[in-house]
Amino acid sequence: MFQYVVESDTGKIRVVNEDSVAVLKRPSGLMLAIVADGMGGHKAGDVASQMTVDQLSHYFLEDDDTAFLTLDSKKEWLSGRIDTINRVVFDHSVANQECKGMGTTLIAALIEGDEGVLCHIGDSRAYLINETIQQITRDHSYVNVLVDSGEITQEEAEAHPKKNWIVRALGTESGIERELIDFSFADASYLLICSDGLSNKIPKEELASIVRATAPLSQKGQELVNLANDLGGEDNISLILLSSVDEEV
Repeated sequence: MFQYVVESDTGKIRVVNEDSVAVLKRPSGLMLAIVADGMGGHKAGDVASQMTVDQLSHYFLEDDDTAFLTLDSKKEWLSGRIDTINRVVFDHSVANQECKGMGTTLIAALIEGDEGVLCHIGDSRAYLINETIQQITRDHSYVNVLVDSGEITQEEAEAHPKKNWIVRALGTESGIERELIDFSFADASYLLICSDGLSNKIPKEELASIVRATAPLSQKGQELVNLANDLGGEDNISLILLSSVDEEV
């Protein structure tokens, strides 16, 4: 049985929190963890992220069990539902001038037993943490395109002035590119899913150190948010921290 904590903070600079987060569970024990970081237009980022989380949550709770029987069926469900939601968010942005250009990053992770699969769009991140920390997503960003083409190194990407330019987002176009990633808890104690308001401020080794510390899970989540704020808090800060070990929440 997984324990988890959810945090979402506006940060120290922004007026509106454009992040949306949720954790849901079906009677079978299957879990869905969602982090969406909205962007674009006055009050539109929060509309895009909340629409995405609300609709995906609805489908997850209402769809038939047969959609989740195997790893392949879970992938098919994620991909199909994301296509549907992308079109709804895009159509809403076209029909409502105040929402023009809005979109959202997305990490949606289905977890059952020790196994999971996630859908990744944008630059929110997922990490598996035990004695080490492994980033299992790769930012869909302009600088990673430059890294892939050999124009800059990974080290140069970390300090690049356009580091936050993303090349994929849900809702910005009628079609959507997404990445589906399998992962396993077999050698991990924690799954951390977060918006870039956290990952841009705290180096991953420091993230892992806080998560591995002997403290209630809720304290770890709050400490991560507090540190990101102490380091500037320029962006909204959201996270879901899931633990596969028995510890105080």
